[in-house]
Amino acid sequence: MSNNRRVTLKGNQNIIVEFTNERIIPAGGLSVVGALLGKSDFVKKLNRMDVTKNRSQHQIKNGDILLTYLGMLCMGKPYFEAVHEMDDDKEFYKAALGITRNIPSEETLRQRMDDIGDSLRQTILEENIALLLANDIKPTALENGYVPVDIDVTPMDNSKSKKEGVSRTYKGFDGYAPMMAYIGTEGYAINFELREGKQHCQKGTVEFLQETIELCKKLTDQPLLIRLDSGNDSIDNVAVLMDSGCYFIIKRNLRRESKEDWFDMAKQFCKNIENPRDGKTVYKGSDWKTVTSKQFDKEFTLRAGYEITERTIDKNGQFYLIPDIEVETWWTNLGVDDQEIINLYHAHGECEQFHSEIKTDMDLERLPSGKFNTNALILELAIMAYNILRMIGQGTIGGRAPRQKRDVKRRRLHTVISNLIMMACHITSHARQLIMGLGKSNVWRHIFADFCELCSQ
Repeated sequence: MSNNRRVTLKGNQNIIVEFTNERIIPAGGLSVVGALLGKSDFVKKLNRMDVTKNRSQHQIKNGDILLTYLGMLCMGKPYFEAVHEMDDDKEFYKAALGITRNIPSEETLRQRMDDIGDSLRQTILEENIALLLANDIKPTALENGYVPVDIDVTPMDNSKSKKEGVSRTYKGFDGYAPMMAYIGTEGYAINFELREGKQHCQKGTVEFLQETIELCKKLTDQPLLIRLDSGNDSIDNVAVLMDSGCYFIIKRNLRRESKEDWFDMAKQFCKNIENPRDGKTVYKGSDWKTVTSKQFDKEFTLRAGYEITERTIDKNGQFYLIPDIEVETWWTNLGVDDQEIINLYHAHGECEQFHSEIKTDMDLERLPSGKFNTNALILELAIMAYNILRMIGQGTIGGRAPRQKRDVKRRRLHTVISNLIMMACHITSHARQLIMGLGKSNVWRHIFADFCELCSQ
């Protein structure tokens, strides 16, 4: 491509746009991504694996394929054609990400990802733990000492596509319905599983829970608090959690239980009664129920916490002819008071923010492949990319970061991608080294340099 263009802006004669031969890279932050990945043996293991039988040896190794795609995910560009953005300066991207041979073409990237499919699931999950441990990541516990593990299904809208596995979700659109698990108050990704849109959220959850708990225990020795929505109200899940020694809060599905029976029980036995306003009464307490797991043939007596709200007058002062009764209940094995159980479960809603960052900030709402197993691989690689971005975000809080309107406890991935990954830098070569020059106009340069120094320790 010619570098001889020069354009004068008509609206402002003082500004001239011209092409130069200088190496100015728009994604200098990928060097940090490569540094974080380089602390584990992930790439070496991939290079030793032969995932295709049709060829004895590939010119581009598996490690180079997946490193390239991880770099694309960290830029928020999961579509295969985005690899062309690396074409004009492949040497920098190879050096930044630690690619040994070459950056693949779009066609090679797509074909090899199809060949790999879901065959590396266990390897990726284990290497994700190794990545976190190698970078001294310890998920932060709640004030009560429990490390939260939030597990939830989030539908991904892939309407008007003919991708394998796309079907009607419970949200009323066509797409996928993956189950995702996060650990710690920071929300590090611990396990993702791609599922067809029509699949019920409880199908396969017992095995997913067992796998997730095993991964969590490799990362932390602190007690785990598993939080699940009402779609996973199954005593089989409770049996898994009880056997593994985990604490849990699971929103109950009332199914055929009568709200009136719960309300009558609360009026008779509840001692924690609040009247936040006229016409509104809230009952908070716990009941005990004996339940049986058919899959594991075990019987449990469980605590069922409840919050029952009776409204006889609405917030605008309108009287109801018939009182409105709202009943929410939870399974739990915690010994804390009822209000804390309610607060702990409400905090589970924060995982919706994590879902949003994956689907919007990383642009993974519409998965790029037409093959289910390839999309499953992409979602598994997203675990590592998400955690890398989260580590960068958490590692750059405070210090010499630009002034914020309020105290920041967790950086959104969009902020990390736009300000730290997509950081323009001037590249020069000297003594077999690449020197990244950060301009004085970039207010993020100090915090970026501080994090680079931290990564090199």
